[in-house]
Amino acid sequence: MGSIDERQEARALAAQARDVAWAADDTAWQRVLRAISGGRWGHQPTSWTVIRLDAPWQDTPSSERPGWRERAANLADDVAFAVDYTVCTHCRLGWVEQPYTMEKYQRCGLAAAGLEALHLEHPGLSWHTLGGHFHASRPFWTDVGTGVPGSYQQRDPCPHVPEG
Repeated sequence: MGSIDERQEARALAAQARDVAWAADDTAWQRVLRAISGGRWGHQPTSWTVIRLDAPWQDTPSSERPGWRERAANLADDVAFAVDYTVCTHCRLGWVEQPYTMEKYQRCGLAAAGLEALHLEHPGLSWHTLGGHFHASRPFWTDVGTGVPGSYQQRDPCPHVPEG
């Protein structure tokens, strides 16, 4: 667990989850080239493609899932929390994958605040994950899924969104 000061900073960061800096998606030409190449064009190792904005909360293209986005919370030099997500406004569905909170910031509300901000930005969606939940993570998913349409239950992507 982090120090008392680190945990207080993480709780303060959670309270700012709706104040997000945005990085643009790929250009239209980049998306076309990626589609033609079957996703191979422009896909580089994660360490080359991670975008870091100078903001407490950021929303950037996912470095692991083409066509998806990553919501992250930055604290000092740490990425304290991150989750990949995508939405389909046509089908009114959203997916989140691999939420991660650094151990020293766990149970400070970062994941709950980040996921709630996504719900508020995309109202009326049913939220899901692609994969099943590990036994140890089920209490987390139950907690953050309470009152959320879809409750983060496993669901394959619709035909309008790229698979994660």
